[in-house]
Amino acid sequence: MTGVAYAGPATLSLRKDLGAKSTTIGSAKHGDRLEVLDTRRRFVKVRTASGIEGWTDLVNLLSEAQMNDLRGLAASAAKLPSQGSATVFELLNIHAEPYRQSPSFYQIADGATVDVIGHRVTPHTPPPSAIPKPTPVRRITAPKKTSAKKSAGAVLPPPVPPAPPKDWLELSHKHTSDSGAHAPAPGDPPAADDWALVRTHNGEVGWALARMLLMKIPDEVAQYAEGHRITAYLPLGEVKDKDRQETKNNWLWTTASTGLLPYEFDSFRVFVWSPKRHHYETAFIERNVQGYYPVSTEPLPGQDELGFSLVIEEKDGQLYKRTYGFAGYHVRMISKMPYHPPPALPEVRATTGFDAAPAPTTPGSSWADKIRALWKKPGK
Repeated sequence: MTGVAYAGPATLSLRKDLGAKSTTIGSAKHGDRLEVLDTRRRFVKVRTASGIEGWTDLVNLLSEAQMNDLRGLAASAAKLPSQGSATVFELLNIHAEPYRQSPSFYQIADGATVDVIGHRVTPHTPPPSAIPKPTPVRRITAPKKTSAKKSAGAVLPPPVPPAPPKDWLELSHKHTSDSGAHAPAPGDPPAADDWALVRTHNGEVGWALARMLLMKIPDEVAQYAEGHRITAYLPLGEVKDKDRQETKNNWLWTTASTGLLPYEFDSFRVFVWSPKRHHYETAFIERNVQGYYPVSTEPLPGQDELGFSLVIEEKDGQLYKRTYGFAGYHVRMISKMPYHPPPALPEVRATTGFDAAPAPTTPGSSWADKIRALWKKPGK
C-alpha cells in the first residue's frame, strides 16, 4: 500500500485492467476509504475494505484533505440562504471544485431539486494548482551498454542545423490565420463556464454547471424571461383569486441577460398577480445593474409591507445593500447601506497525491520499550 484515498462519485466502478472498456469487478460508494496500491499515469489501483482490487481514474478519487475540505464547505454553506430551487432533466454531476476536471462526488437525479446558493465563472482550462496530480512513481533506468569500440572512438562533432528556406523572410511575415489556425486576440477572454454552488436535500454542497439547472419558478412567470437566465427568485406574499378559487404568489426574480458575468444578475423585477385580469403583471423593474447574492426577504417591524433586499454595485464601485418595501402594486426603496461581504467559503484543494496512513502504534512498540525487552531476555 502506497497511500489512502476516498471514493469520489456516488458510485465508483472498479475495473480489472486499465481502460474504460475493461471489465467492472467491484464498486465503492462516495466517501469509502480505499488503499492505493499502484499508479500508472492517471490511473490508480485501489483496494476496498472488502478486499476488492481494481483500477479507476485519478479524477474519481479524493484525498483525506479533500474529504475534510468538503465537510468544511458543507458546514459553512449550511446557513447560506437559498436563491431558489432548481431542477434538472438529466443526470447531472456535482463537482468538488468549479472545474470540469475536478472530482465528481455526487449526482443529481433526473427531476430532483437542489438549492442554488452561490455562483462563479471559471475557465475551461483550470490553473495548474487545480489539476489532480498522480503520486509520482520513481523509476530506475538501467544504464545503456556501450561497446568498447564506440567508447574508445573520437568525439563526434555537433550536428549541423539544416539551412533555412530561401523564402524565410516572407514566411516570417505571414499571419497565423494563413495556415488555417485561429490566433486569438491578446484581449480575448479564455473560454469559461458559469457554475452554481448547490446544496442537496441531504446537505451535500458542491458545484454544478449553471446552464444545466432550471429554476423552478412557475411557468406562467418564467415565460416573461425573454431569453434571459433566471438566477434567483423569492415569493413575496400570496394573492387570492376568488373567481378561480386559487391562491397565487407574488414574485421577485433576478435575471442575467448573458452568461459569464462577473456578478449574479443585471436586472431584477417584481411580479404581482392580478385577480381581475387573472395573469401576472410587472409592479417594478430595474435594469442595467450589477447585482450579487444574497437576494433575500427582509422583515419590516411595525409595517404591513413585505421587505426584500439585494446587493448592488453602485457607480462609485462600492457594494450597497438595498432594502425595498412591497405592498400591493407599490415597491419603494427604504434604505441603502454599505455592504461588506462575509468571509469566503472554504476551498476544496486539488489532489497532490495520496499519503500513506500512519502506521498504528501499539503499547510496548516504542524504541525504548524494545531496548528494555532485549535486556530482560535470559542471558542478558
